[in-house]
Amino acid sequence: MANATTSGGVANSAAGTGAEASGSGALGFDQILTRLREVVIRLESGELSLEQSLVIYEEGVQLARRGQQLLASAEKRVEILISASGGIEVAPFVDSAAGSPGSSVE
Repeated sequence: MANATTSGGVANSAAGTGAEASGSGALGFDQILTRLREVVIRLESGELSLEQSLVIYEEGVQLARRGQQLLASAEKRVEILISASGGIEVAPFVDSAAGSPGSSVE
């Protein structure tokens, strides 16, 4: 299915978003970030109906969740590599802005 695009290159059709969102498992992290940026642009444009906005927002939530899963998986892989390469101690990340271990922006 072909989607019309706006001048910013963002798909204009809300009809294809369900398939794109359900296919987010096949997307890489960079592709997810790109698609999330497109979602934000569409939502901020103010050109969508309430129903279209909800569909696009749902896609964004699904993409964000998948991105978080990919990041968590990458973190575990790094921890395994570090621990396997000589017993280097793995400590939780402390964000100086948040002040607590494991803090993340949600």
